[in-house]
Amino acid sequence: EEITRDELLATVRTATLSGALVPVLCGSSLKNQGVQPLLDAVIDFLPSPVDVPSIEGTAPQPASIRARAKPKRDATSEGGEEAKITRPADDTAPFSALAFKVASHPTVDKLVYCRVYSGTLRRGESIYNVRSEKRERVNRILQMHANKEAVSDAAYAGDIVALVGLKDTKTGDTVTDAKEPILLESITFPDPVISIAIEPERASDADALEETLEKLMDEDPTFTVGIDQETGQRIISGMGELHLEILTDRMVREFGVNARVSKLQVAYRETISTVAEARGTHIHKTDEEGIYGDVLLTVEPLERDEGFQFEDNTDETQIPRQYIPFIATALEGAMGTGPRIGYPMQDVKVTLTGGSYHPTDSSEVAFEAAAVLAFENAVRKAKPLLLEPIMQIHITVPDEHVGKVIGDLNARRAHISESLAQDESDTGRASLLTQDIINAFIPLSETFQYTTRLRSMTQGRGAFTLEFSHYEVVPESLAPGAKLVSSA
Repeated sequence: EEITRDELLATVRTATLSGALVPVLCGSSLKNQGVQPLLDAVIDFLPSPVDVPSIEGTAPQPASIRARAKPKRDATSEGGEEAKITRPADDTAPFSALAFKVASHPTVDKLVYCRVYSGTLRRGESIYNVRSEKRERVNRILQMHANKEAVSDAAYAGDIVALVGLKDTKTGDTVTDAKEPILLESITFPDPVISIAIEPERASDADALEETLEKLMDEDPTFTVGIDQETGQRIISGMGELHLEILTDRMVREFGVNARVSKLQVAYRETISTVAEARGTHIHKTDEEGIYGDVLLTVEPLERDEGFQFEDNTDETQIPRQYIPFIATALEGAMGTGPRIGYPMQDVKVTLTGGSYHPTDSSEVAFEAAAVLAFENAVRKAKPLLLEPIMQIHITVPDEHVGKVIGDLNARRAHISESLAQDESDTGRASLLTQDIINAFIPLSETFQYTTRLRSMTQGRGAFTLEFSHYEVVPESLAPGAKLVSSA
């Protein structure tokens, strides 16, 4: 019996939706071959919004409650489960959408790209931003086709649209119906690992530079801007040398802002290596009143990338309950400056084990100061370590240059995870040379100017990609001068 086209498409779609089959299509966008079949396959085989389970989120809490609850989240806490909410891909359900991209626009300030998960949004309506707890009015709804815009009166469940008029919305924000809000799972972005100082070429460009940096931060959550407290310089940070090169090029090309940049600086971190205990007591007497706070705590190291954890093991007789959230917040803030060189700390658990108070002289400020003092004393005793960002590097290089490249990587403190040979003749090229693929982990500080070095070792035929992997302890022989490491 002959199988019809419709039967074949239906079978492939069913198998694709179940995960039993992955359709593979061939084509070339450069030669405009196979592009239309690919787009047809998206429609024929991939799931529509009604083919996947309803989106799940949580009931949002006010920012004041979230701020107090955040430091208390740990493996031992109880009652921390948030209420789950589901929203079907239904036009009549309450509106919910996730802002997944923000882009600058020459005429309307910015576009906020959203994926609508449920409900209907009409032009002119107001929506609620869960993060900022603000209502924002949607002035226009655009359907984007490459760089072409089509104005729409409404957006429905399953649509991907660009919204105009959302000034406070950032990438990863949930926008929703104010009467029935939901908090969707946000997008997790890695912290920047490399920084440079930047300043305008002319004093008259200062305002334009600041405005441009704000727009770039809106577009790219992995790009941050800050001020060096010691020098007063403006510092921009990103995910790598190429990342910052592209952004500084965009400043000139798209925004017409010329700026001078300094040498690259690595975003180190600090942590501790052992358990330590310390007490912090804040006492201040005046003629009219006194200030008193007393905190005893323990710090201990966590596994990499576990961040900050806080646990309270005291009772009401030691520290009144109303002071605990302020202590937790102060401790999390104290993680911003490490004891060794002053870089932010990570992977530290703080356990509040004791303390004392005065019936009339104790206050939130007193306990915050006592907690920070105890924390600083404890981490100094806990054998602090310096951490450096480790990048995963993927290098493609001709076979005859592999030895030189691996030798250079070893000199740069890289750890080679694998080296694979790939026959270029398999790709249909005329050359019969073999191309090796080298995967390794390398400290970010050792990758500056690596593009030039790789080209010189491979006669211009080597290429590599780089992405952040994790943090590792800096060897003690290199740690004392780590703050001075730059692209020099």
